[in-house]
Amino acid sequence: MKRNNDKLDQVRAVDILLVEDNPGDVRLTKEALKDAKVLNTVYVAKDGVEAMQFLHREDSHSTVPLPDLILLDLNLPRKDGREVLAEIKKRHHIKTHSSNCFDNF
Repeated sequence: MKRNNDKLDQVRAVDILLVEDNPGDVRLTKEALKDAKVLNTVYVAKDGVEAMQFLHREDSHSTVPLPDLILLDLNLPRKDGREVLAEIKKRHHIKTHSSNCFDNF
């Protein structure tokens, strides 16, 4: 089967912001994305405050792109995921089309 190289040239990595404070969960998420063969760039924020700095492009995040996908842990230090989600919904430049939350019980 011959592939259409034009389509391959148009493919770009999905920019993902992973907001997770557990290094083990970060590692597992990256492995899952790799195993699924998802072309991606993963940026990691360790808490809700850092996530908002990333989304507002503050401090060391001044040159990062806005993510195509945000994977958000709800139980975070400093600012929890629910607060982050509420702030994202208020901001027009980072507002999402839909929001889904998944959490471990």
